[in-house]
Amino acid sequence: MKKKSVGPDRVSGEIKKLGGKAMIPYLARLLDITMNNGTLPGDWKRATAIPVHRGRDRSLVTNYRPVSLISVVCKQMERVITAYLRQVWDKNDWLYGGKNGFRPGYSCEGHCGRSG
Repeated sequence: MKKKSVGPDRVSGEIKKLGGKAMIPYLARLLDITMNNGTLPGDWKRATAIPVHRGRDRSLVTNYRPVSLISVVCKQMERVITAYLRQVWDKNDWLYGGKNGFRPGYSCEGHCGRSG
């Protein structure tokens, strides 16, 4: 069994698999508290940076890339908020049609619009 890395809050990504949909009400409550207080838990603002070997000579620092381990719970919250904002923006047609760089299902190669 491969050891899973954890972020600053020491919560493993395995919790998503174990808790599944049963965790949704708790995460929703946590998001609600966080948004109403206007503050984030300290662990959500931190990352643990680790070097990951890319290959070749291990003695050369250039053969490593940094990976930031962040809170799994915070990452889930970011996904929920992003999905909500995308729905609002799409529903209200608030995004300029030529700006597709980070929109899922859209491409800027050759044309600006939905990719098929």
